[in-house]
This record gives sequence, structure tokens and C-alpha cells, in this order.
Amino acid sequence: MKITKFTTYIVPPRWLFLKIETDEGVVGWGEPVVEGRALTVEAAVHELSDYLIGKDPFLIEDHWNVLYRGGFYRGGAIHMSALAGIDQALWDIKGKALGQPVHQLLGGRCRDRIKVYSWIGGDRPSDVANAAKEAVARGFKALKMNGCEELQIVDTHDKVDRAVETIAMVREAVGPHIGIGADFHGRVHKPMAKVLVKALEPYRLMFIEEPVLSENREALKEIANHCSVPIALGERLFSRWDFKGVFEDGFVDIIQPDLSHAGGITECRKIAAMAEAYDVALAPHCPLGPIALAACLQVDAVSYNAFIQEQSLGIHYNQANDILDYISNKEVFHYEDGFVSIPDGPGLGVTVDEDYVIERAKEGHRWRNPIWRHADGSFAEW
Repeated sequence: MKITKFTTYIVPPRWLFLKIETDEGVVGWGEPVVEGRALTVEAAVHELSDYLIGKDPFLIEDHWNVLYRGGFYRGGAIHMSALAGIDQALWDIKGKALGQPVHQLLGGRCRDRIKVYSWIGGDRPSDVANAAKEAVARGFKALKMNGCEELQIVDTHDKVDRAVETIAMVREAVGPHIGIGADFHGRVHKPMAKVLVKALEPYRLMFIEEPVLSENREALKEIANHCSVPIALGERLFSRWDFKGVFEDGFVDIIQPDLSHAGGITECRKIAAMAEAYDVALAPHCPLGPIALAACLQVDAVSYNAFIQEQSLGIHYNQANDILDYISNKEVFHYEDGFVSIPDGPGLGVTVDEDYVIERAKEGHRWRNPIWRHADGSFAEW
């Protein structure tokens, strides 16, 4: 079997799909994208494809090494996201050709399903109490929300009070035992992060995500000393080498590699195993489409330390399209009692509705991150 063709599709709301074809008719799908940089990643995918045309798609480990190490400059969001989508598609091909789900090829699953959480609210937290109640009524046992609006490096306590009030309303609305993840989204700097995490501790959060930006991870030591809430981080890290220092520091309790950003299934499987050796939990980041989610579930299936999975069904970004729109076997993501089943179909387990993908690719998207500013006119982290 030889790889013959790469085709990319930019589709709403903000995704990029990749189709890899072979000379034996077996096709694989991947989801290589950086939110807000889809066109750039698309170009990188086609640059990397030059090496793979005519190659055996089964040699995934060797292809990964060449695509990562074969360029003098390596790593980062664009390169690793392009590599991630290619890797997903190669695993999809291999599983389909062998008639096995990817998790079977990775050693066999150690769980039948995994807990999922539902996003509530939007970029700015508002009216989240009712949204939280509705999510719990739909069966979710865990929720995630943006924990605060923008904060300057040193800011006023009224903003802290508003953030605490919002979390308190959600906790009161759902009761004491529903998991709540508060995503700081890298909006908070060390001086205010210490204040905020201490103020939120009474609300028994499942985790605090990105209390500071990953590049400021030295601040996590002091933040961890101010609270007992688990700290989650990792959506903006792209390889096992990026995560190595996080594990060595010892202040992160939950890692969140993104299967469409951090080198795909091959790399995230290794990151998950590294985390297990440090007794760190795995909760893959995935506010993306159905191919990315299916890839995450393959790694969740074989990772002992995986405990919860992000998924984007109904997320505020998915206005033009949602994750089930692009697949024909919509039952594959079987949600029940706060869990989603691990797909058992060959490859990634999802059947992409290619005709619909082609139709929506005619519209495409040019999604961009919002640009926020503080009251003084300076740039604010989104």
C-alpha cells in the first residue's frame, strides 16, 4: 500500500480536515488545525506531504520521526499541528486496513467509556448558572467555564469578586458534587493568580486551567502553595519535550495535550505515558471537531491516567456547524450518564460525510481570535 494524495478542507466553524488516500482505496482522515491559523497549518500539511507521497502508510513511527526531525527547525504550534493531523490520518488508514480500532493497535483499551465535560458560557462568563443546570439535566457530571474576564498584571479586587461570584453561582446551581473546571485561559498573571486561586478554593473546583500562561510556568510553584485545587495545563504545549519541564517541576496535576496540536496520536500517547510516571492525570484538550475527538478517545482508551475528556458539542464556537454534522455514524459518540463510549469501529471509528465536508468547504472560514484591550488601551490576553 502506498500513499497517493493529500486533500485539505477548511470547514466551518473553525476547523481543517485532512484526507489521505492510498493506491488500495483505503482513506484516512485527520484534523490538523490551529484555531485562527487554519490557512497556515494547511500550507504546512502540504509541505510535509511531499515526503509521504509514495510511502507505506503503515510506517507511522518512522514517518513521525522524519516529519519532526527531518527539518532543521522543528516544533511549535504550526509544525506540530500539521504533523498531528497527518499522524491521525495514518492511524485511521492502518486501523481500517487491518479492520481494528486504533486503540486495539495501541495495546487494547483499558476502559469502555470516559467521563466528559460540557462547556458552559462563552468567552466572558455570563448567565452560567442556568446553562450549568441545563447541562446537568442533559446528564453531564462535569462542566467547564471561563473563570474570569481579562485581568491586568495587577488589577482591582472588584474583578476578583465578580469571578468568585460567578463560580459561586454555578456551584450553588449544580450542588456540591458536580465537577467544575475553571479555565483562566492564560488571562491572569502571577500577582492576581495567587489572589484568585485562593479566593476560589472554597468552591471545590475539579481543576483550575492555565492559571498563568505556559511560558510563565515558574509561577506555578507559588500558585500551588496558595491553594489545594488541582492545576491543569498543556493545551499550548506541543511535544514531549515541551512537557518534560512541567513534569520535572511537579506543580501541575492534570495535563491537557491537544491531539490536533501536539503531534497527534503517536506523540500524545507518549506524553500520556510520561505523565503516568509522574502520577499526573490526563485530560486531553479538544474544543474541535469529530476527527479530533475520535483521536482523543483512542488515546483515552489506552491511558490509565486519563480521567475526563473535553468535547465541543454545543460549545459557543460551534454556531455554523457542530461536531455531529460532519459524520454519518452520529451514534459513534454515545453520551450517557456523563460519559462517552470509546469508538469500536476500524481506524478512528468515525465515518466522515465527505459530500457534506466538500459542500461546507465552499464556505470555509477565516476564524480569528478576539482581540481584547484593557481600560487603559493596552492589549489584554483573550
